[in-house]
Amino acid sequence: MRRAKKSDENRVEYGTISLPMPLIEKVKKRIEGTGMNSVSAYVAFVLRQILSYPFKGKLLDREEEEEIKRRLKSLGY
Repeated sequence: MRRAKKSDENRVEYGTISLPMPLIEKVKKRIEGTGMNSVSAYVAFVLRQILSYPFKGKLLDREEEEEIKRRLKSLGY
């Protein structure tokens, strides 16, 4: 039985992203005992989760942002 070669079409290329060390340390603590084997694996997982939600293309306008700030301030934040 011959093994099929992995085609270049299925190969995934990787890049590098710099993160602040305090954030990396927080991620390391969060993934302890989870089976997640690296900070990179966790970050990729989280980004896939976030990007799987459809972006509706609408951010808050200035007025909506100010209203939220007013409400939060009235709640003591």
